[in-house]
Amino acid sequence: MNPFEILRFALRGLGSNKLRSGLTTLGILIGVGAVILLVAVGNGSSQQIQDSITRLGAGALTVSTSTTGQAGGARQAAPGQQQTATGPRTQAKKLTVDDAKALVDPVNTPSIESASPVVNASAQTTTYLTTSHSIGQFVGSDAAYFKASNKTIQRGSLFTAEQVAAGAKVAVIGQTVAEQLFGQVDPIGKKMNVNGAFFTVTGVLATSGSSSGGFQDADDIAIAPYTAVQGTLTSYGALSQIVVQAKTAGVVDAAQAEITTVLDQRHGGTDFQVFNQASLQSAVAESSETFTVLLGAVAAISLLVGGIGVTNIMLVTVTERTREIGIRKAIGAPRGAILGQFIAEATILSLIGGVLGVAAGVIGGQFEIVGVQPVIAPWSIGLALGVSVAIGLFFGSYPANRAAGLRPIEALRHE
Repeated sequence: MNPFEILRFALRGLGSNKLRSGLTTLGILIGVGAVILLVAVGNGSSQQIQDSITRLGAGALTVSTSTTGQAGGARQAAPGQQQTATGPRTQAKKLTVDDAKALVDPVNTPSIESASPVVNASAQTTTYLTTSHSIGQFVGSDAAYFKASNKTIQRGSLFTAEQVAAGAKVAVIGQTVAEQLFGQVDPIGKKMNVNGAFFTVTGVLATSGSSSGGFQDADDIAIAPYTAVQGTLTSYGALSQIVVQAKTAGVVDAAQAEITTVLDQRHGGTDFQVFNQASLQSAVAESSETFTVLLGAVAAISLLVGGIGVTNIMLVTVTERTREIGIRKAIGAPRGAILGQFIAEATILSLIGGVLGVAAGVIGGQFEIVGVQPVIAPWSIGLALGVSVAIGLFFGSYPANRAAGLRPIEALRHE
């Protein structure tokens, strides 16, 4: 009996009970589809988080005051890691505008392009005519802050270094502020009242789109010169943080080391911490991979259950067709033909279920699921399809061996 005849017998056997074959295929279909779709959801979630972090600013480092200071002789953290202080708790010195200026030095800090002082005046109630809105973030900084934090203008203009030096009460607002405070009115040139101080809107930022996934709405923001914010909304003196822009993404670690050296000298110890976006991205990537593997493992269980279903159905099939097997062996059918027929039946069921499962997974991946747009990994398609075929071969081998091992005389006596 040649392979073509074995395949023809297998197809005829499956066709004799279409409902049973269809239900068996359904189990594999669900398993394969679940693997592809859940891995895609894991990838999509990871991509969403990575995009949100990237929008915070590529190559940017954030310096803030540490809650635990370290006395003189502070040690320097390894490049690419967050700088933390581990020594005895001391009174940390506040970050100042002079600290920010000291970080931009062609001799001591050649890897740093800019260092923007930042003062935060969060949750400021702002009004325009009869409309009011509580702005999530009211940031005071300089003109270099926009590039460092990866914020681009959509309409109007950014404020200039001259306006910062003059303490001009101008502001650039995010999309959420523009919509909530001004509605259909063009906000450019309009004055908004921020806790009694009037700021003129010079521009509207492009949408950052990082409000989903549990992150704070990055578009609910207003950015004004830090000199104006200190003079109206906060006190003069300490900064909330310093945002540093490295010259290139490849010198971020060097820039972090230079920041540590300069501020160590100015403060007499490490009473600050440097937040590196690259290290955060690396940590998030590792967590996302674990999350994706976990989702894939859960889906693989359903695929395993589908394989057990194939075994169960094939055992029932062998039992029902015992007399048929006995007749075929009595007229000379070799053991290999019986073995091949039942393995072929199991493999065909798994293969059809796998192909349909791939189609279901790819179609399902086109739709947003619980706020996440799935990103289908090509490797997951090949893996799920290959595993489905392997399941057919593995779980079909026992029933096939049992059928091939039947003695003709016993099979013919079977009722």
